[in-house]
Amino acid sequence: MRVDATSRTSFVTRPRARKDHVQCRRLSTRRCASASASSERPIRQQRLIQHKQEAYWFYRFLSIVYDHIVNPGHWTEDMRKEALEPAKLDQRDLKVYDVGGGTGFCTLGIVEHVDGKHVTLLDQSPHQLAKAKAKPALEQVTIVEGDAEDLPFENDSADRYVSAGSIEYWPEPQRGICEAYRVLKPGGLACLIGPVHPTHPVSRFFADAWMLFPSEEEYMDWFTKAGFENVEIKRIGPKWYRGVRRHGLIMGCSVTGVKPNPGPSPLDLGPKMESRQAKFNPMVFLPRLLLGTAAGFYYFVLPIYMFLKHVVISGLEKVYPKAASWM
Repeated sequence: MRVDATSRTSFVTRPRARKDHVQCRRLSTRRCASASASSERPIRQQRLIQHKQEAYWFYRFLSIVYDHIVNPGHWTEDMRKEALEPAKLDQRDLKVYDVGGGTGFCTLGIVEHVDGKHVTLLDQSPHQLAKAKAKPALEQVTIVEGDAEDLPFENDSADRYVSAGSIEYWPEPQRGICEAYRVLKPGGLACLIGPVHPTHPVSRFFADAWMLFPSEEEYMDWFTKAGFENVEIKRIGPKWYRGVRRHGLIMGCSVTGVKPNPGPSPLDLGPKMESRQAKFNPMVFLPRLLLGTAAGFYYFVLPIYMFLKHVVISGLEKVYPKAASWM
């Protein structure tokens, strides 16, 4: 889907097969919700690593190289700056929850605008959190282990909720967004940064095997069902992708919404589907972990391919200006 809006008016255009520009868009909540309802992709069909146990062990090993391999290819400092801009971190004393903050890369961007003593970083992976605790810039940040779908925070307690690169591992994304609503104060703002679903058939196969890559319509649907108002999406992506989105992006959009009323979300979801402490079947767990990790390897190779393609196209542009259309 290509979303286009040269003004602040909301509208959705027809699909575009080639590339799309990375820029801010406001989507029609009503249209997006109806589009999500008619989606052919079963959102409740969980991907191989979209489970708490699998995600825990996946990051047990990935945490060793996360800041050195994953971030340079998918989540750069420039992207972080773009993605956090809609979060309106405009006061040093804002109380901020960074949920699924992992090694603290996003938290580093938050503490550029908010004093660390007012920031709490939460993640379910102690191995990721160990990396965050080792960062001097985060020494004043409160770092806790916890579940994004069952936050250990009081109702109406935060000014801002930020979550970057976490939703793709949530068994129940709607529940996690309802939790964001619950912990925010009335007038508080949630900012969720995450993947976008690919349209290229090969990339779509690996994305749907690996983890959750939501569509823009699904993000809008989850936020509005949770009770958020003024829901907006800002598109982001690595510069060397040149706006190409057909392969999907691990960090492809920044979604924001404002909590209008106190208390929990008006959407009642009942008991949780999964808990990391629950017993699990190793005969199911091991194949999912291994096959999911293998599928995820595609998205470690893809940024290299896109970067090399960018270098070649950049060179050709010097002699053939229309070469950019080959992306």
